[in-house]
Amino acid sequence: MNKNHYVAIMAGGIGSRFWPMSRTNYPKQFLDIMNTGRTLIQATYDRFAKFIPAENIYVVTASNYVDIVAKQLPELSAANILAEPSRKNTAPCIAYISFKLHELNSHANLICAPADHVITDDEAFRKTCLDALHFTTHIKALVTLGIKPVSPNTGYGYIQFDQHSVSENVYKVKTFTEKPDLQLAKTFVASGDFLWNAGIFVWQVKNVIKAFEKHLPELFEVFDAEKQHLNSKKEKDAIARIYPQCVNISIDYGIMEKADNVYIIPASFGWSDLGTWASAYENIEKDYLGNAVAGNNVIVIDATHNVVHADNKKLVVLQGLDDFVVVDTKDVLLICKKDKEQEIKDYVAEIKRNKGDKYL
Repeated sequence: MNKNHYVAIMAGGIGSRFWPMSRTNYPKQFLDIMNTGRTLIQATYDRFAKFIPAENIYVVTASNYVDIVAKQLPELSAANILAEPSRKNTAPCIAYISFKLHELNSHANLICAPADHVITDDEAFRKTCLDALHFTTHIKALVTLGIKPVSPNTGYGYIQFDQHSVSENVYKVKTFTEKPDLQLAKTFVASGDFLWNAGIFVWQVKNVIKAFEKHLPELFEVFDAEKQHLNSKKEKDAIARIYPQCVNISIDYGIMEKADNVYIIPASFGWSDLGTWASAYENIEKDYLGNAVAGNNVIVIDATHNVVHADNKKLVVLQGLDDFVVVDTKDVLLICKKDKEQEIKDYVAEIKRNKGDKYL
């Protein structure tokens, strides 16, 4: 394993579309959504630990999730769990880990990846990541991984790339498009020169810091002013001073869409961003009637194409439903048509108005 290779697992989100399993105080990255025996963040750690030195794996999370991370990943040193005092999207998160690593190792080559994605082909994922790390070692590049689309999915961002490779399976990025409507998504997929945006990035930290300086100078300045305190006892206080000054912005919008040294590696490793219950349905093993059931105490009768998540301690009997999301927790039961699941965020807002934060 290469001592200059690092990973930052981004684990600060609240996963509101996976309510009621995902709650503000215990969001989806810490849950076994796929019923595999490992939570999403544990599966992500396991995947990277196969080719990244354990001491070089970091988790960046919200300060109120630090204890959960430590409990779920006991193999991780406490110094490798970075606490964000507030949620400011991915750009400040990536600035934090990048400035910190640069102070430790100016040759650090970093993969930034979300904690809550599903990847089914670990070996293909490992090869793609190592190809990206090899490329960014030699080229001053910001690399993103693109997924070859299998459908005109409107829930993902799309990246257009130049058809002429600059290196083996590495291409220059032309455009980024946020979640398109169905017609545009169909056009993208048919063209053959668009990929899904996986939100997984690879670069040398010195090069992404230069990109911050050029494209997000205010963010660069607040971290640069405090960088000597990172990796010291003063780090927590420094971060507490930095974050209130940080703009709330994604790395895609803040840097990737503006920089001229952005490249993409097309990949197929069984990827899903697991953004919704429908995406969980696609990835959970199904019975002969097309039901994806997570829970050992569920009986399904004359019901088809449902996704069901229930606690093993409670018997759940499901009859006559077709194409539903059924999620049973100790204090909430959700029964929702699968094609209405994008509205779960609206339901959560309605619950907050009527019931406060008790069920969130």
